[in-house]
Amino acid sequence: MNALDIGVLKHGEVSAVNLRGALVLGPPVDSLRQTLENLTTHGECRIVLGLAEVTKLDSSGIGLLVKALQWCKEAGGSVKLVNPARVVLQTLSMCRLLPLFEVYEDEAQAIESFS
Repeated sequence: MNALDIGVLKHGEVSAVNLRGALVLGPPVDSLRQTLENLTTHGECRIVLGLAEVTKLDSSGIGLLVKALQWCKEAGGSVKLVNPARVVLQTLSMCRLLPLFEVYEDEAQAIESFS
């Protein structure tokens, strides 16, 4: 079964969302969408997404990442990717979407980049 664990930590004005598992159609994407909508609805538009432990990414997961970036940019923030797993990098590159995102090797750098 494709499960996705989502952890959210606040670092001042920045929300660090760490994912572990498959970011694919169904409950995984639905639960991340709910988490991200909840954050952006409450004015949290500076998000760093930890993707080191993402094992799978499909088109609905890609769509959600792009949508989250759009929500945050519209609110004056952004979504930055932290240490994406090889499957994430390859998939976003193949779809020519990687240039949309700022990518960092570690969470502290990504958080710092907002200041």
